[in-house]
Amino acid sequence: MTPESSKRLIVVSNRLPYALEKGTGDKWKLKPGSGGLVTALLPVLRNRGGLWIGWPGVYDEVPHMQEVFAQAAQGAGYALHPVTLSREEVDKYYHGYSNESIWPLFHDLQDRCQFDPDYWHTYVKVNRKFAQVLNDNSREEDFVWIHDYQLMDVGHHLRDMNRQVEMAFYLHIPFPSPDIFMKLPERQAVLSALLAYDLVGFQTLRDRRNFLQCVRMLVQGARVKSERNLGLVRFEGREMRVGNFPIGIDAAGFSTKAASAEVTERAAEFRETYFDGKIVLGVDRLDYTKGIPERLRGFANLLERFPEVRGKIRLFQIVVPSRVDIPTYDDLKTEIETLVGEINGRYSEMGWMPIHYFFRSVPSTDLLALYRAADIALITPLKDGMNLVAKEFCACSLEEDSSLILSQFAGAAAQLGRWSLIVNPYDVEQTADALYHAFRMPMGERRYRMKQLRRNVRNQNVFWWVDKFMQAAIHKELRDFPPLEEYIPEHHEHLYPSEF
Repeated sequence: MTPESSKRLIVVSNRLPYALEKGTGDKWKLKPGSGGLVTALLPVLRNRGGLWIGWPGVYDEVPHMQEVFAQAAQGAGYALHPVTLSREEVDKYYHGYSNESIWPLFHDLQDRCQFDPDYWHTYVKVNRKFAQVLNDNSREEDFVWIHDYQLMDVGHHLRDMNRQVEMAFYLHIPFPSPDIFMKLPERQAVLSALLAYDLVGFQTLRDRRNFLQCVRMLVQGARVKSERNLGLVRFEGREMRVGNFPIGIDAAGFSTKAASAEVTERAAEFRETYFDGKIVLGVDRLDYTKGIPERLRGFANLLERFPEVRGKIRLFQIVVPSRVDIPTYDDLKTEIETLVGEINGRYSEMGWMPIHYFFRSVPSTDLLALYRAADIALITPLKDGMNLVAKEFCACSLEEDSSLILSQFAGAAAQLGRWSLIVNPYDVEQTADALYHAFRMPMGERRYRMKQLRRNVRNQNVFWWVDKFMQAAIHKELRDFPPLEEYIPEHHEHLYPSEF
């Protein structure tokens, strides 16, 4: 038997860390993926050896696809195994069940849910496909780490195939409270699927509690208790553990890139161009969970109630296109653009426009420069598993003289809330008050808050996250890992703290 500390790691996610792209003629090429998950897990795979299973991002029949991925992974220390999916499967499993049923429900926006039985049946079918590829390419001494809401059912199918490999699952999005989760038609099947794992990880203590409450209420015969830093569920002769592991970013990597000569020069250009006022920054993917219309209304409320800030503050709102072929997202884009036009039309003055709106992906250099140049980050999702933009902003705030305004419904508020200005994104007046407070905040207070924020982001980075999750998964405990002191905002006094 392989020693616990050297088990081969198998990562399973909806997408592979490389995507197939059509090259010239009949040639196909691989485009490297990005993001925190790839950054964190590829070094672990290289060190431990293993493989990554996922969809390659194409519907076409790609000749010799496995050979293309085998060549890409040559010498890397790990293998890549694609799961082939048809366009209909992606439409119903990913766009359908994952993003029209689970995504809105788990973000407490159940009025946006579409519960189509065919979506669920395709979701089960695709998860079984992933399980089959996993079964064909795994050994019982491996450790399997499955990621996110698109693949909750994979472990259940692997158990049905009598594969006794050790499996863990991590949910990157929130887990809803029982009264909301109860609205899911397949609630029993989803809970049973999650109970098939040896360890299930969540972003926050609140998500973990919500899951355990759902198990207590809906799974007959399940016994739940807390054991040190982990919850323990006993059900049908098995034991599984439940923990909260907040994901981080490569903070050192972001800081290093933000300090580069190119980014420093670009940030200086922004500051020189907009020297006459504060820059407020919002960066979001186009999604109704991000609270962009509510944020714009909060900014308009600031301009209306505090006219002295006019001409002295600007909101740079970047919206990265996403799912634009889905009608609800197209409607959201129209709503955002209408609000931007109305606010600019009402409050603009000669030489000053309150909102600078960008509907596109921004080059990395410009984004990092904006992180450095901005005086205030306005991160106000209606619900978010974590929100890594908040952490990226802090990592790039090298001068430590900026402020973070953060929604109480972002998972990041549990870690960063003590030193941020926390708001309810539905309360536009509170958002405006927080903006005004940040606008007038003394330098000493800004520096104190940002130093604490940066320390947290640096210490609890993405590599810390992997280490703690693997520690709980492999060793069945969290050694030298005291319970996270999560900050849960219940009052508003922290908007107006004592002087520093």
